Amino acid sequence: MNENYLIKALQDTIKSQNKIIENLKEELRKANENIEYLIKKLYGRKTEKTSVIDGQLVISDISLGLFNEAEKETDSSVPEPVPFEEPVKRTRKGYKRKEAFKDIPQQDHVYKLDESQRVCPIDGERLSVLGKKFLRSEIKYVPAEISIVNIYQETYECKRCKKENRPGVYNPYTPELVLQHSYATASSVAWTMYQKFVQSVPLYRQEKEWKQMGFPLSRATLSNWIIKTSEEWLIPLVEKLREELLKEKYLHADETPVQVLNEEGKKNTTKSYMWVYSTSENSKRGIRVFRYATGRAGENAREFLKGFNGYLHTDGFSGYGKIEDVHHCLCWAHVRRYFTDALPKDMNSPEATLPATGIAYCNQLFDWERKFKNLTADERKRMRLEKEKPILDAFWSWAENSIDKVLPKSKIGKALQYALNHKEKLQTYLEDGNCLISNNIAENSIKPFTVGRKNWQFCGSPRGAEASACVYSLVETAKANGLNPYKYLEFLLSRLPGFDFRSNPKVLDLMMPWDELVQKTCKID
Repeated sequence: MNENYLIKALQDTIKSQNKIIENLKEELRKANENIEYLIKKLYGRKTEKTSVIDGQLVISDISLGLFNEAEKETDSSVPEPVPFEEPVKRTRKGYKRKEAFKDIPQQDHVYKLDESQRVCPIDGERLSVLGKKFLRSEIKYVPAEISIVNIYQETYECKRCKKENRPGVYNPYTPELVLQHSYATASSVAWTMYQKFVQSVPLYRQEKEWKQMGFPLSRATLSNWIIKTSEEWLIPLVEKLREELLKEKYLHADETPVQVLNEEGKKNTTKSYMWVYSTSENSKRGIRVFRYATGRAGENAREFLKGFNGYLHTDGFSGYGKIEDVHHCLCWAHVRRYFTDALPKDMNSPEATLPATGIAYCNQLFDWERKFKNLTADERKRMRLEKEKPILDAFWSWAENSIDKVLPKSKIGKALQYALNHKEKLQTYLEDGNCLISNNIAENSIKPFTVGRKNWQFCGSPRGAEASACVYSLVETAKANGLNPYKYLEFLLSRLPGFDFRSNPKVLDLMMPWDELVQKTCKID
């Protein structure tokens, strides 16, 4: 009896220990997977392109060897562009160096002999000019310069009015100040904004540049320029853009964290968020509106989009679910990203099969979308139902069969679960040919902000965050309408101070990036 009891106790202990070992193995696999994922994010390729995984391979076996195809970083056959005037040389089909540099100002430097040297060393005869020979062209860079402009206003007087005691003094029109009691001009403020919000140059580096040019401006002054001009002149314009945005039927939205200092009732380490809302690819007017919020709650998006009831493209963030009376259209690029993150380091291992299959399904959908790009909305909807719906049906069947074969908390488990959890909204794009398969427009719009955030790291105050949202809205909207962001900002700051747009809001229509004069003045050359 005691012997049987001992044997059973040992068996139970062994079983328990084996279960612990299996659990530890699972934890080790998850830990190794996370380590590989973090190393890939830190040191791996940043691009999400997975075109080497052919969508057609879904039908048959996936050739994992394709993953080892190297990217071509250089092409020695592409020459450095040099603005040759003569002779005109064709470097490749459809490209002429002369045409490429036709809009760049040019000047000729002709090297001559001094008068004292224009004597033949053989017989002493005077040398005459035979002609000039072209040698090469070079690029000359002229660093930026600043100058002080002293503004005067002439005063005119009517002598007869003076004799007859009538008002007879007249002054010409002069532009209004951008900021009272400040050296700031439309060009200097626009350049400060352009440097920070387009070129991602933080204010402390701009401060050094101003000092090197001989005019020591502190970063506090530059910050005041941005905040005050935004509050006084630019924020009403962004609100007008929001009104136009909400008239659209198809919108995109995204959000990203930002650290904001000195927020009331919050620690400086607490995350705030920058949201972006964008018109879609097929819209006649490109609009990008950024909005700063102290948190990521879905109420922020619901409040901003009040009155909108069309199709909203987003990622799978649950907060967007609080927006009512809209058709939620989720992003397949996010689905593909989940599968891409699940790819192991060893592409030839069995663990690579499932994520590679998921990527291949996604790539096949994107391949068809590229083929349908130039179709009308009705034709695109019809072709999607014909070509893409069978792929989607096969994908869902594969995902449902695969979900039970993987660990729920593994990367591939999360990828499959993400797709299955959002199955209905991932298929919304089939309802309307104007809907898009991805939310890349919003992601690409917010990307300049995330790049800039790496350089300036945080916003110094809520006012600074709101000003940043305002300027980002204008520069990204300018880009979406083919405008030079610097020229557009200068255009606005040189005109808005002279308009009473608060009592006459229709004036703001003349400042919209699609206005004829704005297009003519600020268009990218």
